[in-house]
Formats: sequence, structure tokens, C-alpha cells
Amino acid sequence: MEAEFREIDENGSWSAIYQEIRQQSCELPCKVAKLPENKNRNRYRDVSPFDHSRICLQLGTNDYINSSLITVEEAQRNYILTQGPLPNTCGHFWEMVWEQRTRGVVMLNRVIEKGSVKCAQYWPHREERDAVFEDTNFKLTLVSEDIKSYYTVRQLELENLSTQETREILHFHYTTWPDFGVPESPASFLNFLFKVRESGCLNSDQGPVVVHCSAGIGRSGTFCLMSMRKDPSSVRIRDVLLEMRRYRMGLIQTADQLRFSYLAVIEGVVEWKELSNEEDDPPEFTPPPLPPPRDAYNDKVEPSFFPEKDEIIQPMDMRRLGSSQEPELRKRNIENPQPPPDGADQPDGYTGIQDHTSRAPTKSQQQQQQHEAVEEQELPKAAEQPNESSPVPGTWSPLLTNVCLCTALALSAYVCYRAYFH
Repeated sequence: MEAEFREIDENGSWSAIYQEIRQQSCELPCKVAKLPENKNRNRYRDVSPFDHSRICLQLGTNDYINSSLITVEEAQRNYILTQGPLPNTCGHFWEMVWEQRTRGVVMLNRVIEKGSVKCAQYWPHREERDAVFEDTNFKLTLVSEDIKSYYTVRQLELENLSTQETREILHFHYTTWPDFGVPESPASFLNFLFKVRESGCLNSDQGPVVVHCSAGIGRSGTFCLMSMRKDPSSVRIRDVLLEMRRYRMGLIQTADQLRFSYLAVIEGVVEWKELSNEEDDPPEFTPPPLPPPRDAYNDKVEPSFFPEKDEIIQPMDMRRLGSSQEPELRKRNIENPQPPPDGADQPDGYTGIQDHTSRAPTKSQQQQQQHEAVEEQELPKAAEQPNESSPVPGTWSPLLTNVCLCTALALSAYVCYRAYFH
């Protein structure tokens, strides 16, 4: 279809294609519409429903209304195309809606266009709220009205006064489509089309939707032609339009409307399936996996995560004690608890580091004379660490004894010095 559209567009042959469609369209009998008693029920003399596809009213003695039932296989649904109601046919219009069990009405024209009345006001004004059609005994109430920039959605309540039964009717009114013309872009009309379908009015369990403009053939035919759901590559617009014209005469009135239908079908079929598919459920959202939790202990040593390997522990000991011989001492102290082989987890690893810390000063005693200054600086740190890890009482007694002895000797030497020289 896209290749066909580009070819026709490049050659500028839309008028020629449209004239071919008009010539190939069949003329079927419409005798009932030409009866004298029905002439005042037709808005235009040259637009009449075919006898085989016209809608027949069930109330009263005259069953005629200018409406046709259209079957569009490519859209997989039926439509009722009708003219804009006349003042004397508004009751017939709502009788048809009731009898056909229609839930949605699509209006594609304004009441007045270019100074001419194109359609009667067949629904109540906002100020009136309700209207009664005495000839068919129906009452219509305006429940709500949602006005958008290019269309309006009304919720109506239709009551059969004979049976006191009521039904909800949705009225979709597209307000920006010019007579004998096309919208500026298919996008806004496709959105309107999606809105109609989203309401459920086009579902198979509802009656056929009623579509009308002024004559019920130009804009109304374009609406039906645009609502196809099949792959456009497998559809020939000309064949579909010719088939539709077997149910109602004159569908699509201009070459521009034909071109617009092509363009809308090409742009809208994919979006129609993706955005408003009635049969398919939307795919479930699968959230991405959560990131691993951060360490709640901020890199503090915990019993179950304490490393057992010597090379990881050595830098801590060397930084704390400042001795190059500490790796060998640490290896010896860690082997005392006899951890499991092959680097298995140690449930008592925390106790092992406590024992190692308590024995570390013993090695410092052997280096006391060489590193006395370093020991005096590290002493407060060494004294604080055991307090944090709750050491065994009496662990530091040899070191404290040496310190006290050195302090006493230093004080005695200082006192003797002062006494001798002063």
C-alpha cells in the first residue's frame, strides 16, 4: 500500500483513481427512499440508502430512515452510516439507536458549517439537560460533557418511556473536519479514533456504532475506511472502498478524502494494534534486580567476615608495631588456634586476633633498647586497642613493670643530678 500511495502521489493521479472508483461502483435499487411519504425524511435528494442494506425501524407504520448497515471485513465489524438527523427525524434516530442496541454515536460534522445547517440539534443543550421525543416516546438526558480542542465526548442517558428502561450512550463529536475536505493531519483524527475504540463502543458484544456527518457518505465513509486493523500491505483500499459502496452509495466524496484515507491507514494500522489492542493484555513489567546491599558495618571487622590469610593481616601489624619482623610473628600467632584447612571459615577468628594483639608487645620488649622512642609513641595506641577488644587481665603486666622501673630510674637520676649540682 505504501508503494501504491507513493506512486499515485508522485504522478498526481488521485483524481483519476477516484473517478475510476466512481465508474466501477454499482448502482443498486433504493425504491423505498424514493417513496413520496419518505421524501421529507431525506436531507439530500441524491443520497439514499439501498433497499438491501437499509435499517428498518420497528415502531410505527413507517419503517424508513436514511441509514445503511455497512459490513467492513477488514475492520472486522459493522457500522451504521446515516445522514445528519432532520428536525422531524430526531426521534427516529434515537429509536434506531435503541433498537440496534448501539452504545456509541460518532458525529463528524458541526451543526452549522459555513452558514448552512448541516444537522439538527438532536441532543439536549447543556442548559436544557434533557429532551423528549414524543413521536417515538424516548427521553434523552445529558449526563456529562468533556470538551477537548478538536472533539467533544458526551455521556447521554437514553430512556424508553414505554418500558422505563434506560441505557448509557456515548456521543463522540469530532468538531474540526471541514465539509468536502480533510483534516490537516491524520494524527488528531487517529487519536479520536483511538478514543472511540478505547470506550468499548466498537466491541463485538455491542451493537453497531452509528456514524454520521451531514449526508452520511463522505466523512462517514472515510471513518469506516480508516478503521481497518489488518496489515496495510495485504489490503487494497480501492477494493475495500468498492465493497463498502455496495452497502451505501457515494462513500468518500472527493479525491482528497481518498488520499487522506490512504495516509491514515498507513500511519494508523501499526499504532492501532500497539496502542489500543483489545485482545492482547499489556506485558507485565519486570523490575530490574536490586543492587547488592552495602556493608552496614562500614568496613569494620566482623567475626564471620574476618580474613584468615596472612598477607592481608600483615600490613595492619606492620603499621601498628613498626617492625619488619612482625610477619613471621603474626604467622606464628595465627597458627596457634589451628584454623581449618583450605581457607575455611573460622567461627573463632575474632578470638584469634585478640590473642595475637595481646602477644604483640612481647616482641617489642626484645627491641626496647633499639626502638625506645618508637615504643613510647606507640604505647598509648597499644594501650587503647586492648581496651576495645577486652583483653585478659594481667596481659600487659611485664610491659607496665618495665615502664615503671624505667620511670623510677629516670626520676632518681634526675633528683641526684639536681642535688649534686645545685
